[in-house]
Amino acid sequence: MGETRRRFDPEFRAGAVRIVWETGKSIAQVAKDLGINAGTMANWVQMDRLARE
Repeated sequence: MGETRRRFDPEFRAGAVRIVWETGKSIAQVAKDLGINAGTMANWVQMDRLARE
């Protein structure tokens, strides 16, 4: 049986990305602190980086 995907609202995503930018912590560390997958966090940071360009 497959696992269900967690859904994160846009405010949570934005806050998580903001933590990476403002604290200088690694993506992996922020993801661990928030209890989410590091790959997911990396995707959010990448999308934010592209949106800023």
